[in-house]
Amino acid sequence: MRAITYGRFGAPEVLELRELPKPAPKAHEVLIRVRTTTVTAGDWRCRSRDLPKGFGAVAGLVLGFTKPRQPILGSELSGEIESVGGAVTRFKSGDPVFAFTGVGMGCYVEYKCLPEDRVVLKPPSLGFEEAAALSFGGTTALGFLRKAGVKSGDKVLVNGASGAVGTAAVQLARHFGAEVTGVCGTGNLALVGSLGAHKVIDYTKEDFARNGETYDLIVETAGTAPFSRSKTSLREGGRLLVVLGSLPDLLRAPWQSLTNGKKVIAGVPKWTVGDLRFLAGLAESGAFKPIIDRRYPFEQMVEAHRYVDAGHKRGNVVITV
Repeated sequence: MRAITYGRFGAPEVLELRELPKPAPKAHEVLIRVRTTTVTAGDWRCRSRDLPKGFGAVAGLVLGFTKPRQPILGSELSGEIESVGGAVTRFKSGDPVFAFTGVGMGCYVEYKCLPEDRVVLKPPSLGFEEAAALSFGGTTALGFLRKAGVKSGDKVLVNGASGAVGTAAVQLARHFGAEVTGVCGTGNLALVGSLGAHKVIDYTKEDFARNGETYDLIVETAGTAPFSRSKTSLREGGRLLVVLGSLPDLLRAPWQSLTNGKKVIAGVPKWTVGDLRFLAGLAESGAFKPIIDRRYPFEQMVEAHRYVDAGHKRGNVVITV
């Protein structure tokens, strides 16, 4: 089977198209013929080791010191069940599915074996591209919003509202009944507004931290609004959700939460297959739509990574395998 691998850290050119043996499913596994995968910010950071301030020292423990621990990137996929292991009861050959491997990666392949309890049926109304793009932004936004206890009537600001996590956060906060303000660049104002944001701020013309508005939750996905900048925009009891921040920011979070009436929520949110089913249900009902910016064929993975590296993607970049 074809696979995209990398044997060293660096620019997109480290990615190589190779032939690898086709895997066979074990007893409780399914073999998926992958139709679509994605290029996320996580893939970019793992490949390049371009990490937020302070994380470089620990990157080797997670990613590898001299070469990647996991030579195949990609955390999202959609496709069809090709075959099943002897003990599988939930799926049969031909079922359309999607899956999220998270930090395990390994989705830049034509065929992928996964435990049956880590795989979800694709909603009938979604194509393979949208199904593949459900998980990374969706589970991240959902995990932070749930950890913060978002509720109906909350005022929520999403900084970086046009990315994969940001577009998911806007839609999910609306679903939970919040009044949502999105912050993005001029070219993405219409997009963020179309997702249901009640107000959209162009960061090139207005600083949300200086306009006098306050919020119950601020979802920080861009790395530009740490607590030192956001605190005056949080109401008493408000929560700053640090999706992207430096290591010093994360280390200060517990102390900041203890010493004032506002809370900083950071770290990597946990996700479950139940979360994937929840997102699939929302997508089926029309309440959540993965935004797709660009599409590339598998053979153009290097070009897709170059585009994501530039830092201006809107929503998700998908790869047709």
